[in-house]
This record gives sequence, structure tokens and C-alpha cells, in this order.
Amino acid sequence: MGRLLMLVTAMGLTALFIASAWENPPSYEAAAADRLPRVLVNQLGYLPDGPKRATLVTGAQSPLPWRLLDEDGLKVASGLTEPAGADPTAGLNVHVIDFSAFAGSGQGFRLHSDGDTSFPFVIGRGFYEALARDAFGYFYPVRSGIAIDGKIAGSSYARPAGHAASPGDAAVNKGDRGVACLMPEQAVEAYGEPWTCKYRLDVTGGWYDAGDHGKYVVNGGISVGQLMSAYERTLYVEGASNALLTDGALAVPESGNGVPDVLDEARWELEFLVKMQVPEGEPLAGMAHHKVHDTEWTGLPLMPHEDDKPRALHRPSTAATLNLAAAAAQGARLFKEFDPRFSESLLVAAERAYEAAKAHPNLYAPASDNAGGGAYDDDDVSDEFYWAAAELFITTGEERYREDIKASSYFSGDAFREYGFDWAFVAAMGRLSLSLVPNRFSDEQIASFRASVVEAAQHFVELQQGRAFGQIYTPADGRFGWGSNHLMAQIGIIVARAYDYSGAKHFRDAALEAADYLFGRNALALSYVTGHGSAYAMNQHSRWFAHQLDPALPRPPDGALAGGPNVWLQDTIAAERLSGCAPQLCYIDHIESWSTNEITVNWNAALAQYAAFLAGE
Repeated sequence: MGRLLMLVTAMGLTALFIASAWENPPSYEAAAADRLPRVLVNQLGYLPDGPKRATLVTGAQSPLPWRLLDEDGLKVASGLTEPAGADPTAGLNVHVIDFSAFAGSGQGFRLHSDGDTSFPFVIGRGFYEALARDAFGYFYPVRSGIAIDGKIAGSSYARPAGHAASPGDAAVNKGDRGVACLMPEQAVEAYGEPWTCKYRLDVTGGWYDAGDHGKYVVNGGISVGQLMSAYERTLYVEGASNALLTDGALAVPESGNGVPDVLDEARWELEFLVKMQVPEGEPLAGMAHHKVHDTEWTGLPLMPHEDDKPRALHRPSTAATLNLAAAAAQGARLFKEFDPRFSESLLVAAERAYEAAKAHPNLYAPASDNAGGGAYDDDDVSDEFYWAAAELFITTGEERYREDIKASSYFSGDAFREYGFDWAFVAAMGRLSLSLVPNRFSDEQIASFRASVVEAAQHFVELQQGRAFGQIYTPADGRFGWGSNHLMAQIGIIVARAYDYSGAKHFRDAALEAADYLFGRNALALSYVTGHGSAYAMNQHSRWFAHQLDPALPRPPDGALAGGPNVWLQDTIAAERLSGCAPQLCYIDHIESWSTNEITVNWNAALAQYAAFLAGE
């Protein structure tokens, strides 16, 4: 299959939508001759008072002239490029174009250099607001257990409720209303022992995790935590606006109920997380089941309500239980104003979960539990204990949680890693909350929490300064891994928070410039967010946003973040077509490339939280 080009005219502007399916590994030179500009920009735009940089791919070793053209093609600024040499992540010789000094604004700007011209972009404001709305709006169309209303989500995304029936119902869909645990023989394959349970749980609701129909507590926990954190930041950071998150701001069915829309969306997942808790009187009571999904893998495409495979609860895990404790504790304080009864129920669930996790501190999810869904294996839960204790302490102020925080290696140790944080490493979630939300630690201790965020951000900024594409995810070995795009956003969040705490302009500039990579200032000249930019990903791995396989089905909704370059190429499509790729080129916009092109709730939660900051700036 070659490439598909579609020119669509909307609102008087012509936009180029590109879906690539390479038969052979793409070299940049071949790609550039086919479709890519060599002047790489943030295709959304730049803020008038923010950094404005672009990357030029060229064989030239000396500075080259550049021109900034307005929408009429008239030169409004000019200068010389800055040679940056060979970039190992792209396998290319590149220059940097810095036009930050330009003080004008408008639409349709382009950069021209070395005989080539960039995609158009805006210099102004407002484009990140649209991004934030779409990023937060991603979650409603991936809800489980509810019919998706086309009047809210858009007509192409309307569908019946998925997995809402009882398993014994005559409907094709087996449903999540009374799900049993794995059978002993299935558990032997998953865990090496015949674990099961005697009860059934109603685990309807929640969000579908990614390209499949599974629902995972560890991924749901960090995802809902980040949505709530985006809102909570507006409560405590001076000047932070909640305009994009308040009641009536998002396209959700609960809009207009007097509760901020982002919390309405969070509630849909929080209620599911609580349902995954083992009932009182049962073995492992208070623990949370690690996940629920089909007992075997399904193919693409497949709408949620047409999934006919049996569903099963998987063995509880300490990691899942602590995710429940952390998310529910955070939710308890945020919902106290809007629904005291729900708030109290969340706190009860959080405290039950935390005590159960302390009683069973090493019940790990193994890598072998991967039939029909992802394993989400994790054998180090010290970071989850720290996060859960932090959220419970902030909410309750109880001394027992303070003591557990102080006993953690993360209390005074590094809560950030070179890739920021993700579902498997959540210490940063605890540190960010402890440094933001007023709590019973001393002012001096909270100041030290904030100082640690600033210190981590400074490290990331220093790494970013040596990168010609402005990227802020800079692994030491240069290899981009699974979900690299969302790690760009996660680190952007850390740097943005350092700006909140310090007011230092270089943190703001770094957080703004970090977005450039996601929106086209990369070796593929591609925006990785559907619907945003001139050339964007739109065939992400999904069973029901599967237009590439079935034209009757929709593409992923606007605001969906593709996983991004991944040097490990675990899927067949990527392995066959991208072998030998430079890290930034290890990506293909193909629905079957789950290792480079999946969409997930935790990746979009990172994008949403990051976009909320960008929009506020």
C-alpha cells in the first residue's frame, strides 16, 4: 500500500491529511521527496511572547539565510540558521531557525530556507485552547457501559453501550454486569497457580484502556489522577484558569449539572475503580482486581457492543490496589464540595484499599498474564505506596500517612526519572500533589518538595537545550521507547510545574518549546495528535476508531495522541517496514502498528494535563 492523500477544504482553508503505510523502511530522503517539508515547525503555532524555533534538515554545514513569510507571501523577518550538526535521534544533519524576536501575530505564516518552505502556522493565541478541549474530550467516546450520544461526541462516534449487559443475557455482548474471576486452569497459565474467586462483580463503566476493550486499574488510576490534577492546579496556582475545565466547558452528558465537567469525566472512571475492589468477607478483601478484559484477544475492527468474548476479573494486585487508594483519596477531597456522600464513599474505599495493600504488599501482576489483554506487570510498588500515602495524607491529615511518606525512599529521594513518569512509576504523582496542595507538612518541607520539582525540571531543560528538535524527552541511550510521545508531555508537565513554583521564564519557554516536537517539529514533519496541524496521525491502533480498515467506522477523535516512535518495533507492521530506523523515524501511522501507533487513556491524560497548561499560557 502506498500513501493516501486527501485534500479537504474547510472554513476556507485547505488542510492536508496524510496517512502513511510504507512498503519499505522509510528513509528521510525518500519521504522528503514524497511529502515532507525540510523546514519543520510547530504546525499549530507559536505564542507571540514565547520561543519560536524551527528545525531545518539540510546537508549544509554553514549558516543559511531564512525568511519568515506572512499569509500573503511577504517577508516579515529574516536571519541566518544555526548549524546543529548531525542529530543521532533522526540520523540527519540539521540547523535551528530561531525567529523568537518576531513580535507580530497572524495566521498563515511560513518559514522558507534552503529552497524549501514549512507548513503554515499561527503566531497568536487560542489554538492550544482547542487542543485542550479535544484532549479532555477524548475520554467520553471511550467510555464503557454507556451509549455514546452523537449529539455530544459527534455523529460518527455515536454507538450503543459496550459491555453493559449481564454475562448470561441473550445479547451478543457478554457484558461487565456480573463478571467472574478467571477459571483455575486459566489462572495457572497466567500466574502459575489455580487462583480464582467465588463471587461476581458488576464492573460496568470506566474507560476502555487503549486499542482493545480491556479496563486496567493501574492505567485508569494514573489517568484519572492526571485529569483531576489538571483541575486541582487551577485551585492553587495563582493565575491558572479553570475556564476549560468548569461546568459547561466540555462535551460530556453531565454538562450543566453544577459540577466541573472534568470532574464529571473523572467520576466515570472513579466509580469503576471502586467497583473493582474485592468485597468484605472475601479473601483479599479491600484489594483491587488488576484488570478486566476478554479471555482471549479479539481482532480488528470490532465495536465494543459487538464483542462476544467472555470477560474475566484478574487476580488483585498491590499496584492496582494502591492506584485505587491514591485516585479515590484525591477524588474524595475534590468531590467534597460537590457531592459529600460520593466524597465519603471514595475515602472509605481509599482507606480500605491502602490497608489491604499494606497487608498484601507484594502481590504482583506478572508478565505472563497477557491472554486477551495487556499484562501491566510491575514488581516494584514502592512508588505506588508513596503516591497513595501522599494523597491520603493530603486529604485526611492523619499522622499514619505522614509516617509512611517519611519512611519511603521517595520522601527525600528522586521522585523523577529520565523519562518523567508513567503508569509503572508514579512517585512523581505523589511529589507533585504534595508540593501543590496545602497539607500538614511544614512550610519548610513543602518548600523542599517544590525545590525538588524545580531541580528535576532544570535537569530536563538542560538536556532539551542540546536538542535541535526541541524535544524534552531525551533518554540517555538515545532510544525512543514505548509511548515516547506521552513521555514528552509528562516531562512538559514537570517543567510547567517548575514555572508555577518559581516564575522563572526559562521553564515556561522550555515547556512551550517542548510541544513543538509533538506538533510537527520532528523528523517526520507530523503532528501526533489527530485533528491538529497540517499533517497529523489518524490511523492509530483501535478496534472501533478503525476507519482505515472499515470506512463505515470513524477515525480516532480529534485530540487523540499517538504513542509515537518506538525503537523496539514489537508489532509485525513496524518490524517489517521500519527495520533499521533512526529513533525519530521508528513510527508508522498504521492501525496495526500497536507498538508505535496505539492510543491509550493514560497517554491522553498526560496530553490533556499538559495542554491545560499550554492553553493557560
